[in-house]
Amino acid sequence: MSADTDTVKYLPLHEVHVALGGKMVPFGGYIMPVRYSSDIIEHNTVRQVAGIFDVSHMGEFWVRGDKALDALQYLTTNDVSTLKMGQAQYSCMPNEEGGIVDDLLIYKVQEKEYLVVVNASNIDKDWAWMTSKDPVGAEWENRSASTFLFAVQGPKAAAMLQSLTAFPLDSLAYYTFAKTEFAGIKDVIVSATGYTGAGGFEIYGPMDQAEFVWNAILKAGQPHGLIPCGLGARDTLRLEMGYSLYGNDLSDTTSPIEAGLGWIVKFNKNFIAKDILARQKEEGVKRKLIAFVLSDKGVPRSGFSVLSEQGEQIGVVNSGSISPVIEKGIGLGYVDARFAKIGTAIKIDVRGRQLNATVCKLPFINQSVKS
Repeated sequence: MSADTDTVKYLPLHEVHVALGGKMVPFGGYIMPVRYSSDIIEHNTVRQVAGIFDVSHMGEFWVRGDKALDALQYLTTNDVSTLKMGQAQYSCMPNEEGGIVDDLLIYKVQEKEYLVVVNASNIDKDWAWMTSKDPVGAEWENRSASTFLFAVQGPKAAAMLQSLTAFPLDSLAYYTFAKTEFAGIKDVIVSATGYTGAGGFEIYGPMDQAEFVWNAILKAGQPHGLIPCGLGARDTLRLEMGYSLYGNDLSDTTSPIEAGLGWIVKFNKNFIAKDILARQKEEGVKRKLIAFVLSDKGVPRSGFSVLSEQGEQIGVVNSGSISPVIEKGIGLGYVDARFAKIGTAIKIDVRGRQLNATVCKLPFINQSVKS
């Protein structure tokens, strides 16, 4: 996802990232740090120690009032009514054709108050969609521009951050959060959702305190090995786990059933395109998102063709890279559903070379290592 340089936005900490050696590139409408040292160093540091990502470009919408739950139930596919205070939920918004407007997180902050976190490139689109398609008239507030979001990811994140808060970070289970004081700032949300599979936390707070909190985290963590990390490592980390990226693996023309996200589609309630998705679940779909690992050396990239063993084109790569952990080419792509079974032998056309690959289970980091 590239950005138009005429309309590009800058992170509030842009100069901080430049001073830290960040290479800045356009992404999702923003100028973002793609790396500070190298993708491999940053990737492996997150897997083994911890890294900090500035993802303040993400969108934050607050939904409140007696009608907040009903609005979110209709707009999203997952069952928001199951959330208890302090819990978060992964979900998506379907459009009227069953495609995905966006994938998102919903946090239940109070009984009648929810935080919805959306992708940066979709902030304006999502805001227009949600406020215009809300059938009940909930109270909406877009706080995207006034909220910072840092992701401190890695197995040592809790130990690094604990000195900054009295809240016991180790008590946060996966997909839970707490509103607490952090680095002396009140009412900061600290959550444990993650987009790397390495453990860690997300920290949401007021944008005017972003630089102070960023520096406090670095001061607390750097003696223990914490480093700033960019988009390059974030992409390979999420891909190793098989986490989808909107704009690559999810779009307005891919359904959650095709994308393997049937587990976040709950048919015990009414929502946009429910009938379409119910029919897809019952009858099956013609294409499915698969994960594959190369047995030959090569790097699969977005747009490369996926072929059957006989050389027939059966799909396309949507996300691809080399896994730093297993040191093999890995990828996600939509293929003819007949070829989506785990263990199916396929080929990836890498610049004219037909490389052998196999449809595999996720996450990739559980595959055979360095064979």
